[in-house]
Amino acid sequence: MRTAKDNAIGLYMDGIQNGRPREAVKNYTGDRYTQHSTGVPDGQQGFISSFEPFIERNPIREFKVVRSLQDGPLVFVQVYQNLSNGAAEWHTTDFFDSDEDGKIVEHWDVIAEVTPPNPYGRTQFDGPTEISDFPNTVKNRKLVVDFVNTCLIGRDLSSADNFISTATYHEHNPNKSDGLESFVDFYGAIDCPLSYQECFMTVAEGNFVATLNRARQGRQDLCQVDLFRTDEGKIVEHWDNFEPIPPKSEWANSGKF
Repeated sequence: MRTAKDNAIGLYMDGIQNGRPREAVKNYTGDRYTQHSTGVPDGQQGFISSFEPFIERNPIREFKVVRSLQDGPLVFVQVYQNLSNGAAEWHTTDFFDSDEDGKIVEHWDVIAEVTPPNPYGRTQFDGPTEISDFPNTVKNRKLVVDFVNTCLIGRDLSSADNFISTATYHEHNPNKSDGLESFVDFYGAIDCPLSYQECFMTVAEGNFVATLNRARQGRQDLCQVDLFRTDEGKIVEHWDNFEPIPPKSEWANSGKF
């Protein structure tokens, strides 16, 4: 039997990459398909009606699943999308819920344009991809959730070194720098424009933990994804992705969360 991770990747790759949305929803989704990508209507038919025109507009599609995690019924995937030989490149981060048979029943996402490498030469996708440290999945999930609640939501940076390694912290955000000190300088600034309100969902597998968060940049509400790699009980690497939440009048479903 296919796992929830298999079904999530199948929905993505078979449904969109391979241009088979009707077959994909039949094969990989359950009795319902609740959608939170604000431009796509709910249900199997919403997926079909959105992606059939997308496939027709973009006959040349190259997708790559860079990282994927499964945590019980929940799945996270990080995907690189290249459309029309580089005319558009997208960084997509998706969360899925599944039923008792592993079929996909709900979907959340953040989609943003691919950005150039950061000052350290790191991209939004490079770095380790192999999952390890499986026995410590629960501990690693708790480490990251406590970090988000304490340092990002609570803005208590006095204990940041309890969560982030003082020796290694590799950053993949295009506008941020490596290291614990850089993290503290950015989030500790009085005029820091980014604030977190809620850690809405967490998907952990081994040494990788992904979080879906409510956040705000100035007055703009965001759907914010953060992906962390841990090592020996500390966070050592970070990737992120964010998307402004559009006005409710533009939603085709119940919204991002």
